[in-house]
Amino acid sequence: MKPQLTLKKFVATLILLVIATAVFAQGSGKLIGSITNSKNGETITGVTVRIMGTARAASSDVSGKYNIPGLSVGKYTVEYAFIGYATKQITDVEIKADEITNLDVVLDNSEGQLLDQVVVTGSYKKESIGALYAQQKNSALISDGISSEQIRRSPDKNTSEAIRRVSGATIQDNKFVVVRGLSDRYNVSMMDGTVLPSTEANRRAFSFDIIPSNLIDKITISKTATPDLPADFAGGAVQITTKDIPDQNFVSFGLGYGYNTASTFKDFLQTKKNLQNYLGFDDGSSNLATNMYSREQYKDGLSSKENRLALKSLPNDLTVKNKTALPSQNYQFSLGKVKQFENSNRFGALFSVTYRNSQNILPNVKRQWHQYDYTDDQYKFSTNLGALANFGYTYGKSKITWKNLYNRNYDNTYTDRRGTDLGSSYDVKFSAYDIMQKSLLKSTLDGEHVLSDKNDKIKWTASWSNILNDQPNQVKLNYVRPMESANDPSVPYAANISSIGKQNARLFAKLNENIYSGELSYNLPMTFLSTPSTFKVGAGTNYRKRNFDARFIGLELNGDVLNNVELINRVTQLPADEIFSKENIDKNYFKYKEIMMNGDKYTGSSLTTFGYAMLDQKFNDKFRVVYGLRVENYNVKIDALNVDAMKMVNDVNDTKLDFLPSVNLTYGLTPKSNFRASYYRTLARPELRELASFKFYDFEQLGMITGNPNLKRASINNADLRYEIYPSAGEILSISAFYKQFTNAIEPRRYDVTSTPDISFGNTPKANIYGAELEVRKRLDFVNEQSFFKNTTAYLNLTYVHSEITNADDQLYLEKTRPMVGQSPYVINAGLQHTAIDNKLNLNILYNRIGKRIIQPGGQTFASAWEAPRNVLDFQVGYKVMKNKGEVKLNASDILNNPIDVYFDNKVRNIDNETWFKYKPGANVSLSFNYTF
Repeated sequence: MKPQLTLKKFVATLILLVIATAVFAQGSGKLIGSITNSKNGETITGVTVRIMGTARAASSDVSGKYNIPGLSVGKYTVEYAFIGYATKQITDVEIKADEITNLDVVLDNSEGQLLDQVVVTGSYKKESIGALYAQQKNSALISDGISSEQIRRSPDKNTSEAIRRVSGATIQDNKFVVVRGLSDRYNVSMMDGTVLPSTEANRRAFSFDIIPSNLIDKITISKTATPDLPADFAGGAVQITTKDIPDQNFVSFGLGYGYNTASTFKDFLQTKKNLQNYLGFDDGSSNLATNMYSREQYKDGLSSKENRLALKSLPNDLTVKNKTALPSQNYQFSLGKVKQFENSNRFGALFSVTYRNSQNILPNVKRQWHQYDYTDDQYKFSTNLGALANFGYTYGKSKITWKNLYNRNYDNTYTDRRGTDLGSSYDVKFSAYDIMQKSLLKSTLDGEHVLSDKNDKIKWTASWSNILNDQPNQVKLNYVRPMESANDPSVPYAANISSIGKQNARLFAKLNENIYSGELSYNLPMTFLSTPSTFKVGAGTNYRKRNFDARFIGLELNGDVLNNVELINRVTQLPADEIFSKENIDKNYFKYKEIMMNGDKYTGSSLTTFGYAMLDQKFNDKFRVVYGLRVENYNVKIDALNVDAMKMVNDVNDTKLDFLPSVNLTYGLTPKSNFRASYYRTLARPELRELASFKFYDFEQLGMITGNPNLKRASINNADLRYEIYPSAGEILSISAFYKQFTNAIEPRRYDVTSTPDISFGNTPKANIYGAELEVRKRLDFVNEQSFFKNTTAYLNLTYVHSEITNADDQLYLEKTRPMVGQSPYVINAGLQHTAIDNKLNLNILYNRIGKRIIQPGGQTFASAWEAPRNVLDFQVGYKVMKNKGEVKLNASDILNNPIDVYFDNKVRNIDNETWFKYKPGANVSLSFNYTF
């Protein structure tokens, strides 16, 4: 009773606090914005911003931002003044109660004019449009992006949804980014100025769905390079900037529930669950015992007693229960606080916690190729827990921020497979139990300081990231019976456990990786060759350290059992939840077995040191060139377990020094159009997993996957052309062409002399890509002046890409030439966005289609596996309620529910195509509500 009373008091106090905050906040508004140079887009520090006719004023901080709170409701004239720039006065700036008015301003500092003696006057509407124009046109390189304002007006709830609105970008599996048809292997992801670590253990990819969209300041995808960008990309550099100092205090919460046509309220097979699983954690019952015998002890031999103790310590509960798949659920809570001091210094903090849980079914997954005719049903229980804590402090001409991100995923997947294996002449009943726990912790501290009235700046960044991947007790258990008895229910299945291999052993794997990085740069506005220029120089380092350990352990029938046919049948015909019981272990039916292979344990490290220098020159009002050089020195080492010597030996030790020039030219043909050209050299380095000799069996690919210690880094020469027109603010028409020349392109390889193929990674000596891109974003007011068309925006992005490589000569490949792996020949993104009822109602229709692409290249027995095109149609509607503080959103995604179809294109073998895997993921419908105090 007492705890309930305390809880009621707490809730009542919280409600009163929220009401009081809302009451005292009424009656005034706030003016915010950023100030940039009209010629090069650089932010300007120290600009005096004054509310004419009042004593209220502020100055722009080191990021060019200003903030004037507590303004009475009404219309004002705002003045912006700074030495060497024309003073600007903006009229009709309306301040509304309890609202933020955003006004971004551009100031002119053209050479040869005493602009600090000139006063330019403009209206609020005109200046807002002009600032957006300047932002669009002044980019130093070919890039596309989306701002926080555009995100705010969309129904997107996370970063992956927002990225889909950026030209040339698509999202794969609802979380991985594809740029210009190039897969995540050739893209780099950054957040707050530092490279994001991969969230996946076996691929270079970042899961963008873990970052809430309401905490994003902007997203930019750079499709060409400048020296201050990391060199390790070819498709694009995805840069996410999160907010640090909020514009105002707020408390926001949201909740949502989703329905999947293939999963929700259907029968759901699952292993035991507990509260910790719903929070994203395992209770430890699936882990390998801490006192489990080491590899060395096993190699020396175990006694009969030690054998039983080892077997009993294994997590042997394989009980599967039939439940009902519940709707997906997600919750989000965000808090923002800002304090402005009398001397215009500001401190802000942002906190956010997100939670998602889903229970999805992939039904009737067909695998019909070579000797296999399988149907899988896969049941996946997933929990995602995320948190963000950002802090920022601006003082004088300096700013320091500390940004922190934490994310944790818990996936528990049960696979039920039925079908036939012609190679072994068995009717198969296969089960796989798989738990994967992943966590990411990233902390970044950075500072920016203006040193003098020249607006020269230094910027420094220090970052640490930690990635944990834990895969405890992946169990694969195969029951078989003669194929001729496939339709005879009187013939029982028997567990195939007379011996173990990596196909049916248990996997216990742990990965722990730490990344440390730092960078220091100096930015100096100057005059060079009689032209206004900006010189930038910087240096930094990035160090990765990974520890990985995998053990393959199994229970194998004892020799005494194998010699007794009756006992074999009695034991092997027991169901999965009984066969490895303690009673059977005590009867000495099983012996403990461990498979040890070179590379099962490895440590990897990489050290990148870099320096760069670049010059941004504006030769006149039309011509701009940004050029420079980046130098990177990279060393990678991998020490792997040698099981014969039972010690770690060096497998990889490679150092490369690369000189990476780049030049970006921009010519302003008219005030509303640009012509751009660029050349740059970039790299694609092997991931540690791609280099490591670790080998494991993937039951979905039905093959062994291993790394290649001899893998080389790829070198890429890039060239781009682009013509862009900005008909009005927020609109664009652009046509681009690009060319990429790869040397030693990194791709998966398939060595398939046997029916169980080896899938590894290799270098293709030469590869060439060329393509074109069209982007259109236009309001439909040209159709009709009615408000419906004025408030409707159509956008279209078409990308055409051609690539061709010649296969290496390490085996007799069926295909001599083919496209690059993961390269789509075309990408279509299209959509309509409509707002109505004073922006309360938002409607979005999105369409996406990606051309067929190779998922896995062919070898000398099998042709390449291709993913067929599929049409993806999404619909989103959002409506603001409760004085625009609340919003209800209805999302329908993958409405058409086209099948995901990956097949072997067997024209080269003159036989019919075969299905690697094919299934329908189901259409999704979700309803959510968000409210901001």
